[in-house]
Amino acid sequence: MKKLMMVTALAALGACSQQAEKTAEAETAPAEATAPAEPAAADSTVAAGDYDVKLPDGKMAKTRINADGTYVDTGPDGKEVKGKFARKDGKDCFDPDGDEAEACWTVGTPAADGSFTSTGPDGVTVTVTPVKK
Repeated sequence: MKKLMMVTALAALGACSQQAEKTAEAETAPAEATAPAEPAAADSTVAAGDYDVKLPDGKMAKTRINADGTYVDTGPDGKEVKGKFARKDGKDCFDPDGDEAEACWTVGTPAADGSFTSTGPDGVTVTVTPVKK
Protein backbone atom coordinates (compact mmCIF):
# COMPACT_ATOMS: atom_id res chain seq x y z
CA MET A 1 0.00 0.00 0.00
CA LYS A 2 2.88 2.37 0.75
CA LYS A 3 4.16 1.75 -2.77
CA LEU A 4 0.76 2.68 -4.20
CA MET A 5 0.63 5.92 -2.26
CA MET A 6 4.18 6.76 -3.22
CA VAL A 7 3.21 6.31 -6.86
CA THR A 8 0.41 8.79 -6.44
CA ALA A 9 2.66 11.36 -4.86
CA LEU A 10 5.33 10.84 -7.47
CA ALA A 11 2.93 11.45 -10.27
CA ALA A 12 1.65 14.68 -8.84
CA LEU A 13 5.03 16.01 -7.95
CA GLY A 14 6.29 15.16 -11.38
CA ALA A 15 3.89 17.57 -12.94
CA CYS A 16 4.79 20.25 -10.49
CA SER A 17 8.49 19.96 -11.05
CA GLN A 18 8.06 19.82 -14.81
CA GLN A 19 6.20 23.14 -14.67
CA ALA A 20 8.83 24.62 -12.34
CA GLU A 21 11.57 23.50 -14.73
CA LYS A 22 9.77 25.19 -17.63
CA THR A 23 9.50 28.36 -15.56
CA ALA A 24 13.22 28.28 -14.77
CA GLU A 25 14.05 27.77 -18.44
CA ALA A 26 11.77 30.66 -19.44
CA GLU A 27 13.43 32.94 -16.89
CA THR A 28 16.97 32.13 -18.09
CA ALA A 29 16.33 31.95 -21.85
CA PRO A 30 16.60 35.14 -23.89
CA ALA A 31 13.23 36.54 -24.89
CA GLU A 32 12.30 36.34 -28.56
CA ALA A 33 11.32 39.60 -30.19
CA THR A 34 8.34 38.10 -32.03
CA ALA A 35 6.69 36.12 -29.21
CA PRO A 36 6.51 37.25 -25.60
CA ALA A 37 7.22 34.58 -22.99
CA GLU A 38 4.42 33.28 -20.78
CA PRO A 39 4.24 35.06 -17.45
CA ALA A 40 6.22 33.24 -14.75
CA ALA A 41 3.38 33.72 -12.30
CA ALA A 42 1.16 31.35 -14.29
CA ASP A 43 3.62 28.48 -13.83
CA SER A 44 4.86 29.33 -10.35
CA THR A 45 1.65 28.30 -8.59
CA VAL A 46 1.45 24.87 -10.22
CA ALA A 47 4.02 23.16 -7.97
CA ALA A 48 2.01 23.49 -4.78
CA GLY A 49 -1.56 22.24 -4.68
CA ASP A 50 -3.93 19.30 -4.56
CA TYR A 51 -4.17 16.56 -7.17
CA ASP A 52 -6.56 13.70 -7.88
CA VAL A 53 -4.79 10.54 -8.98
CA LYS A 54 -6.53 7.79 -10.93
CA LEU A 55 -4.83 4.46 -10.35
CA PRO A 56 -4.69 1.68 -12.97
CA ASP A 57 -7.55 -0.19 -11.25
CA GLY A 58 -9.76 2.92 -11.45
CA LYS A 59 -9.53 3.75 -7.75
CA MET A 60 -8.83 7.33 -6.77
CA ALA A 61 -6.12 8.71 -4.51
CA LYS A 62 -5.07 12.26 -3.61
CA THR A 63 -1.77 14.05 -3.39
CA ARG A 64 -1.00 17.41 -1.81
CA ILE A 65 2.21 19.12 -2.88
CA ASN A 66 3.51 21.67 -0.40
CA ALA A 67 5.56 24.72 -1.37
CA ASP A 68 8.42 23.52 0.89
CA GLY A 69 9.14 20.44 -1.29
CA THR A 70 7.21 17.96 0.85
CA TYR A 71 4.16 15.93 -0.11
CA VAL A 72 1.28 14.06 1.49
CA ASP A 73 -0.20 11.15 -0.42
CA THR A 74 -3.61 9.76 0.58
CA GLY A 75 -4.49 6.35 -0.84
CA PRO A 76 -7.97 5.04 -1.66
CA ASP A 77 -8.11 3.51 1.83
CA GLY A 78 -7.36 6.85 3.53
CA LYS A 79 -3.82 5.97 4.61
CA GLU A 80 -1.28 8.77 4.30
CA VAL A 81 2.36 8.74 3.22
CA LYS A 82 4.52 11.83 3.67
CA GLY A 83 7.94 12.60 2.28
CA LYS A 84 10.20 14.82 0.18
CA PHE A 85 10.46 15.53 -3.53
CA ALA A 86 13.46 16.17 -5.81
CA ARG A 87 14.04 16.47 -9.57
CA LYS A 88 16.87 14.13 -10.69
CA ASP A 89 18.06 13.31 -14.20
CA GLY A 90 14.84 14.65 -15.72
CA LYS A 91 12.59 12.57 -13.46
CA ASP A 92 10.47 13.40 -10.44
CA CYS A 93 11.75 11.52 -7.41
CA PHE A 94 9.78 10.92 -4.22
CA ASP A 95 11.43 9.91 -0.99
CA PRO A 96 8.83 8.83 1.58
CA ASP A 97 9.59 9.26 5.27
CA GLY A 98 10.76 6.05 6.93
CA ASP A 99 12.42 3.01 5.38
CA GLU A 100 10.74 3.05 1.95
CA ALA A 101 13.14 3.64 -0.93
CA GLU A 102 13.01 6.70 -3.16
CA ALA A 103 11.25 6.17 -6.51
CA CYS A 104 11.60 8.31 -9.63
CA TRP A 105 8.77 8.81 -12.12
CA THR A 106 8.61 9.86 -15.76
CA VAL A 107 5.95 12.51 -16.36
CA GLY A 108 4.00 12.93 -19.58
CA THR A 109 3.06 16.17 -21.30
CA PRO A 110 0.15 17.96 -19.59
CA ALA A 111 -3.17 18.12 -21.47
CA ALA A 112 -5.16 21.34 -21.88
CA ASP A 113 -6.95 20.70 -18.58
CA GLY A 114 -3.62 20.23 -16.76
CA SER A 115 -3.96 16.46 -16.38
CA PHE A 116 -1.04 14.19 -17.25
CA THR A 117 0.19 10.63 -16.95
CA SER A 118 3.11 9.56 -14.83
CA THR A 119 4.94 6.21 -15.07
CA GLY A 120 6.81 4.72 -12.16
CA PRO A 121 9.99 2.66 -12.18
CA ASP A 122 7.88 -0.52 -12.09
CA GLY A 123 5.92 0.48 -15.22
CA VAL A 124 2.73 1.48 -13.39
CA THR A 125 1.05 4.47 -15.04
CA VAL A 126 -1.37 6.78 -13.25
CA THR A 127 -3.39 9.79 -14.43
CA VAL A 128 -2.98 12.95 -12.38
CA THR A 129 -5.41 15.88 -12.46
CA PRO A 130 -4.99 19.19 -10.61
CA VAL A 131 -7.90 19.95 -8.27
CA LYS A 132 -9.54 23.25 -9.12
CA LYS A 133 -10.73 25.28 -6.14
